[in-house]
Amino acid sequence: MKLSHKIVDHGIKVTFVNTEFIHAKVTTSMVVKSEEKSPIRLVSIPDGLEPGDDRKDVLKLTQSMLKVMPVHLMDLIEKINQSNDDDQISCVIASIAAGWALEVAEKMGIKRAAFWPAGPGNLAFLLHVPKLIEDGIIDTKGTPIKDNLIWLSKEIPACSSTELPWSFPGDSKLQNIIFEYYASRANHYVKQCNWLLCNSFHELDSAVCDLIPGIIPVGPLLLGHQLSNYVGSFWPQNSTCLSWLDKQPVGSVIYVAFGSIATFSQKQFDELAHGLELIGQTFLWVVRSDITDGPLAEFLHVFRTRLNDRGMIVEWAPQEKVLDHPSIACFVSHCGWNSTLEGISMGVRFLCWPFFSDQFHNRSYICDVWKIGLGLTPDENGLITRHEIKTKIETLLSDDGIKRNSLELKKMAKTSVTEGGSSSKNFESFIEQIKH
Repeated sequence: MKLSHKIVDHGIKVTFVNTEFIHAKVTTSMVVKSEEKSPIRLVSIPDGLEPGDDRKDVLKLTQSMLKVMPVHLMDLIEKINQSNDDDQISCVIASIAAGWALEVAEKMGIKRAAFWPAGPGNLAFLLHVPKLIEDGIIDTKGTPIKDNLIWLSKEIPACSSTELPWSFPGDSKLQNIIFEYYASRANHYVKQCNWLLCNSFHELDSAVCDLIPGIIPVGPLLLGHQLSNYVGSFWPQNSTCLSWLDKQPVGSVIYVAFGSIATFSQKQFDELAHGLELIGQTFLWVVRSDITDGPLAEFLHVFRTRLNDRGMIVEWAPQEKVLDHPSIACFVSHCGWNSTLEGISMGVRFLCWPFFSDQFHNRSYICDVWKIGLGLTPDENGLITRHEIKTKIETLLSDDGIKRNSLELKKMAKTSVTEGGSSSKNFESFIEQIKH
């Protein structure tokens, strides 16, 4: 969606296609309820499941989408192209995870751009899947044959056998689905596109960009001035936290957020809460209603009472604005790529708590390559204890080297998207090409 806003800024009309289920969540959370006021036309097509079906059943949802959505997308494009000469669909941009849309565009003779919303390092691993299988490093289901570190080159962090870009610890079934339907098909979809866009900037990881022929880094994709009319959030954002942050001293607030999917066991959730309490420092904590399967409302009521206004808890926050606020000291993050790139762009330090998939590799970059954060180490029972959280945050905030590195990366990110910067030039070139 951030890419869509940027394209609209260059005078190109955008129609954003979602599933009916996600479309309903997005429009419900919009600040401006009238969709006519949005610069982007939001439309939806069915995913093939009934309203009451479980969309957390990834295999069922994936198979249904692959069967149903290509036909509906083709019908939608034909309908738009027959209705108005000014709104002809001349290019389809699709995430590699929705590569079937690129196949539809190819069949219809429409130009197509694949978009990789995660880090280029993770894409490099996916594109090397055939070679990893051929070399006997992983099997045809993506399972490592040996318990070794996997290297693509000396310049790129290695992946451990349990932390590959398709890894879902504790859920081998989901891991197999992700590998079969997404990871192993990345090569095929990339070969079908006219352009391969990536939400990163060349200076952040030039070595891996050199490994991916034709990749076009156009990031960091940030909202900036578009925050006021942004459409695309799953939940209504609680902006009251910004006025609360205004009252806090510079560099005093720990920001804690784990994205839209990660969940905790009740025991681990309790440990995190006690860790934040133990630090004795002000914090802003994003707690989704589905972040744990325990009695959340009761727990938060008791916890807030104990805090005595030392922290603020919200269900969802305008993250870019939060990270850019001068009161933020550090970011306790799941290391999803959007969060990683937003944190880099705002010059914040990271305490890394990855859960699955590309988040492990992002943590390696944050801690070992860019050196802008620290990782958390579980105990012998797999629990990240309150004392580990307290100790690592204290170490992070006292490390001047990490702070200096974070500010340097912030400068690089800003330079890349300003006029004459690498991502700015890449994006301008892409826009000119799709216009003609």
